[in-house]
Amino acid sequence: MGDACEMVVAGELTLAGIPAMKMPDNWPGYDVIAQPKEGGIPQRISVKSRTFKRGSDTFVSYEAKDEFDWLAIVLLPGADQARRRIFVVPRDVADQRASRDRPTSKDADSRYWRQDRISEVLAEYEDNFCLSRTGHALRS
Repeated sequence: MGDACEMVVAGELTLAGIPAMKMPDNWPGYDVIAQPKEGGIPQRISVKSRTFKRGSDTFVSYEAKDEFDWLAIVLLPGADQARRRIFVVPRDVADQRASRDRPTSKDADSRYWRQDRISEVLAEYEDNFCLSRTGHALRS
């Protein structure tokens, strides 16, 4: 599932005019590399995928020490969500909006969202395949 979702993200970015490719399995830090249209340095994208579930025990997470520029969250159909949904979020926005435990907690470096809250917290970054820092770029 993880490899397939990484390929979906790379394909959607490429179709949006941002050439992208999946990195080899077990590549450290990120899963997809993409070259923005306007040039500049290639962008590192970490892909997290889950089959959608509702409830307080279903999360999408990453670690504060992970090295990437964008986070792509792929929510596959499940529960009452009938279609695949993808959110492509700049790292700084992900860091600002993610939940985290107290600094003294053993999971203090984890950043996370409940799956059923992602569409609310990151709404403007759904289908953000043009890597817009403000989101909504492909919407009419």
